[in-house]
Amino acid sequence: MHLKKFYFNSVYILSFFIILLGCQLKEPQQNHGILFLENRSAKLQIDTTNQNDVLKDIGQPHTKSINDENEWIFIERTITKGEFHKLGKNILKESNVLVLKFDKYGILKEKTFLTKEDIKKLAFSDMETSNELSQKSFVQKFLTSLRDKMYKKK
Repeated sequence: MHLKKFYFNSVYILSFFIILLGCQLKEPQQNHGILFLENRSAKLQIDTTNQNDVLKDIGQPHTKSINDENEWIFIERTITKGEFHKLGKNILKESNVLVLKFDKYGILKEKTFLTKEDIKKLAFSDMETSNELSQKSFVQKFLTSLRDKMYKKK
């Protein structure tokens, strides 16, 4: 009797430790971009920091503006796993964007830091542009309609 109880207790304790091994104290994160972008951007001073200082402190920009070569954009993005009620889906924890504008001499003139909440407030145009390349020609339209009619009768 005592031996049977001992085995059951050991099975319970072993299963408890296996469950604990599956738990993590630190939440899993996937980082993209430059880590701690907000702290690094705080070091940058307008009218005193130049492009070389930015390259040394933050690194190469992710992208430069299409119209202006002196506008640099840095990105930080952190994704984590959701809790049990979210069924482990990925959740966007942080999404920060730093936009730096320099003058023609390479001196920092404007610094804009956008957080996830700021990005949500941005308004985008609902207008759609037509793509002339994806428009079907008359022959394509005619053959497509002919094919649809043929397969419709089957």
